[in-house]
Amino acid sequence: MAYLMIFFPLVMALIALLIPSNRLRPWLLPLTAVGYSALTAFVLTHPALMKSSRWLILDPPGQIVLLAVGTLFLFCAFYTVGYLQYRQERSNRVFCGCLLGFLGIMSIIVWSHHLGLMWVAIEASTLVTAPLIYFNHTQRSIEATWKYLIIGSVGIALALLGTFFLAYASLQAGLETSLTLEGLLQNAPLLSKPWLRGAFILLLVGYGTKMGLAPMHTWKPEVYGEVPGVVGAIFAGGVTSCAFLAILRIYQISLAAGEYAYISRLLLIIGFFSMIVAALFMVNQRDFKRLLAYSSVEHMGILAIGLGIGGPALFGTLLHVITNGLTKGVLFLSSGNIHRAYGSKTTDLVSGAMRLLPWSGTLFLAGFIAITGSPPFGPFISEFSILTGAFTSGRFVTAALFLVLLLLVFIGMGATVLKVVQGRVPANVATTSYRDGWLTVAPVVILMGMVLLIGLYIPAPLSTLIKDAAGFLEGRP
Repeated sequence: MAYLMIFFPLVMALIALLIPSNRLRPWLLPLTAVGYSALTAFVLTHPALMKSSRWLILDPPGQIVLLAVGTLFLFCAFYTVGYLQYRQERSNRVFCGCLLGFLGIMSIIVWSHHLGLMWVAIEASTLVTAPLIYFNHTQRSIEATWKYLIIGSVGIALALLGTFFLAYASLQAGLETSLTLEGLLQNAPLLSKPWLRGAFILLLVGYGTKMGLAPMHTWKPEVYGEVPGVVGAIFAGGVTSCAFLAILRIYQISLAAGEYAYISRLLLIIGFFSMIVAALFMVNQRDFKRLLAYSSVEHMGILAIGLGIGGPALFGTLLHVITNGLTKGVLFLSSGNIHRAYGSKTTDLVSGAMRLLPWSGTLFLAGFIAITGSPPFGPFISEFSILTGAFTSGRFVTAALFLVLLLLVFIGMGATVLKVVQGRVPANVATTSYRDGWLTVAPVVILMGMVLLIGLYIPAPLSTLIKDAAGFLEGRP
């Protein structure tokens, strides 16, 4: 099953590159996404299919990332068809091919139980997503593409060095060198502690660069500010989730080696630093797409904090992978519609979005309320679970700082979002002919409905899956 989930999207990507019709090619995206979702549902309900080889195993954390990214991609695929109908002036051959290619690469990441193979797949995800940034063919988009490639290359090089350190931790302890997750977990208590700690730092910084944790986040504002909304959604909910899964792997190994106290401090420091940086740069932010970039930095920090707290906060952390991804889909897709209608992404020229685009403006506002942890939406449940975990484990200072930063983010982000959605449409703004259509609105509405559903009621299968993943990370059967 692993090979089918990997090669099916890659073959469809090749077909997309070969199809000559600019009008028909985008429909390959929802066709592939529906088929991929069916494969995902089938494999998640048949545990016997979750192991294809010693290197390809779909464990509970991988299942969560697969479910989160696959669901987001499904709705982004339908949205993309509607979006590209407004971009007939530009060829979408590379755009469609790269989106489908990312889905196949993501499959390798979530199935991989060999850290070397996972590194190769994450590097491949960088290469396959880079052309998406340049879709608009502007000077700023090419600058963002190069910045993404250069900073990402530095991060992935550090991750490779960290992988070497991890392998040498086995060699230094007189063990057989292995990069399979099972082998490393089995020998974790015997690994050389200095080399393991060095590996954790390098892998955290390396894959943290891909996630966009501060201070390695500097590519995010440039990239998210220039890409189409659907690409921003794929980056914020897909690429970052895959990188977080890589950090979960080294977290699990370090936890099994008895290094919880050491890695907890590092995760909390980098997590809080990310939230602080995000909160500061949200203040008086006029570019609402760059605002979403800093929101992504904040939520990557929240994931790091949840891991740093560990134990009782793991359920909320893993749930946040899903709720953050879905809500980012709402925000980026609706903001893409607003940008398209106004021809601008700054609050100097954009206001009254709820008047000009009632659906997109309302969804953008609802997405803001959800992503800032307000009830009754999904992120409220996941963030509240992390906060509860902090109190349960006696980390009262951590909990207090977490609450203060959430409040600052709410205030800073709210000021910009309200300028965008409220007021009147400026008379001197030459709005485009774009108006909300069912293909560019219906997927966003469904995503918002899912975010609301998780906030009101977590389906039992999803709750069980998250609990299994938390137990798997802690080494419980």
